[in-house]
Amino acid sequence: MFCQRVKSDPSNVGGVGVDAVPIKNGDFVLINYTLKVKESGDVVDTTIESVAKEKGIHHEHGEGTEEVDVHRYEPFFLVVGEGWVPKGLDERLIGLEAGQSSTIEVPPDKGYGARDASKVRLVPLRRFRNEGITPVPGMQVTLDAKVGQIRTVGAGRVQMDYNHPLAGRTLVYEVSVQSVVETPEDKIRNLVHKRLPAVDVMKFGLQLTSKELTIEVPEEAFFLEDLQLAKKAMSADIEKFFPDIAKISFLETLKKPTPPKTEEAKSTEDAEKKKT
Repeated sequence: MFCQRVKSDPSNVGGVGVDAVPIKNGDFVLINYTLKVKESGDVVDTTIESVAKEKGIHHEHGEGTEEVDVHRYEPFFLVVGEGWVPKGLDERLIGLEAGQSSTIEVPPDKGYGARDASKVRLVPLRRFRNEGITPVPGMQVTLDAKVGQIRTVGAGRVQMDYNHPLAGRTLVYEVSVQSVVETPEDKIRNLVHKRLPAVDVMKFGLQLTSKELTIEVPEEAFFLEDLQLAKKAMSADIEKFFPDIAKISFLETLKKPTPPKTEEAKSTEDAEKKKT
């Protein structure tokens, strides 16, 4: 599905990291990473399931889980320079090669910014009760369309912190470049997977010409709650990165289930087989 970009050399077919071409802005890249906070040494995120289990930050999810933000342990896809990761990481990926590992330190000004005291506010306890929420320190909640973390719960008031949880922290990424995605089909599949990670990306059919793209959506995706929003986001991504594609279509074919055979039909079929 994914390929690594290496210079053509018959003596090095299948080689990783040999004469590899350095990553540049605009490249489609798959990376594995483990993220630590420098000040505490705590591991707070990783794409590697064994590391997540070892560090006690593992998140379970079942097959077909609909939520887009559910953590899936697989290489992380990004387009370099698009701001899909903190600026300091984005910048330092440039020049790395497929198969290469690196430790990248990101200061707050190129990470999630400095902490802002004005984003720490006291909220009446009744606001949470009105929303059916029992506030607990450490809980992340959404109030007035803003996500914040509960710091303390007092008599009638709750301290909410609307800073990013990693604001003011120096980030240390242990990064391994898995591959640089090259073909248009693989790039499009990664864009699709980014928007609908709950469905096996290889179940989507692609029909691509120089001007038109048809994406065949598998049946298991038909009833996902955010399918229409995901299709809209996919279209926007594809229009941005493939400006020559003038038409994008989504094909959804619902197949009528085959009715179970009756006992009479089975008997007839068995009789026919015996004759042959």
